[in-house]
Amino acid sequence: MAVVVWIVEGTWTACVDAARDRPPGDGRTVLVHITSPDTAAAARGAYASLLGRARPGHDPADRLERLAAVSADDLLDRAARRLARPCDRVERTGRAEREVVAEAEGAELLVCARDGDRSRLGPRSLGPATRFVVDHAPCPVLLVWPGSPPSPADLPPPPPH
Repeated sequence: MAVVVWIVEGTWTACVDAARDRPPGDGRTVLVHITSPDTAAAARGAYASLLGRARPGHDPADRLERLAAVSADDLLDRAARRLARPCDRVERTGRAEREVVAEAEGAELLVCARDGDRSRLGPRSLGPATRFVVDHAPCPVLLVWPGSPPSPADLPPPPPH
């Protein structure tokens, strides 16, 4: 069983730091990055809508897919260097929330970060994909703040009843 760390631009350092502080059960840590196919698909659709004026071999989606792969590889490299111990690197393409849940199958722990409104405590501190992962993960989840958490003094008042 492994510790799976969801690597996302903007929050990955907090996730890697949390994973580094916890020894993996069997010595295995998996860094997983998910690339959405939506951007390339939108570019491909826009290019195709030129109604025959598009030049073959110039589809911008191909370039976007290559750039996304290079960016993901770079992010995983930086995360592996920060982790500073042997790890597996996994790059998946698809809907982030579903791919992360699938990658976490059989894991000992999944590490992910709050990615919503970080100015206050509560459910809005989770973006939709992270909320899905937290609700559907097939293993324990370590949810970290990618910075200092807000004060509990900002909690809303209790209900009047």
